[in-house]
Amino acid sequence: MVIEPKQSQAENCVIWLHGLGADGHDFEGILPQLDLPQEAAIRFVFPTAPIQPVTVNLGDPMTAWYDIKSLNLLAETDWQGIAQSVEYVHVLIQEQLDAGIDSQNILLAGFSQGGVIALYAGLTYERPLAGIMALSTYFPDPEQASEFLQPKAEQMNLSVFYGHGNADPICPLAAAEASKNTLEKLGLEIEWHVYPMAHQVCYDEVRHISQFLKSCLLQD
Repeated sequence: MVIEPKQSQAENCVIWLHGLGADGHDFEGILPQLDLPQEAAIRFVFPTAPIQPVTVNLGDPMTAWYDIKSLNLLAETDWQGIAQSVEYVHVLIQEQLDAGIDSQNILLAGFSQGGVIALYAGLTYERPLAGIMALSTYFPDPEQASEFLQPKAEQMNLSVFYGHGNADPICPLAAAEASKNTLEKLGLEIEWHVYPMAHQVCYDEVRHISQFLKSCLLQD
């Protein structure tokens, strides 16, 4: 699903990935709450993941960017599935480039599973991006990943927003903290927020998301 700016041609783009079992409409309703100015001219792209069997769902199919093989999210990572979804996001970025939007005006966002893909897609992309927004998510150690998923040194100056709930039962805060440490060891500076919530988005986080988008996409 694509939502165009109402009063002008798109100059910026946010590619926003949903979590496990959701679809491209999952974050559509958050846009009015972001209170972004019209001059931001932001196109929002909300793709839907393919339907595939998911191990922790007893092998039943559901929308997923990759397989979840274990409740220990930082173990038994489906690197092949992640690589396929990262490649798909790179294709989405190229579509925006072909539409006339500069890579530095493209921001990747993702919730839960989608956050993993947003992080890896952004950090392995060959051109500079506006930033990455990682919501209620985690980051498996890239030392275990394939060569295709190795973060690029030139991306270590990317702006990264990382928001997480202190009562998240799906992706525990400890996994997020370990992921934050991994990202910082790579050399990234993380805008880190912990909120009193579960596996969701809350009012304060929406307010911080709005501020982050403005800082990344409305620079003079």
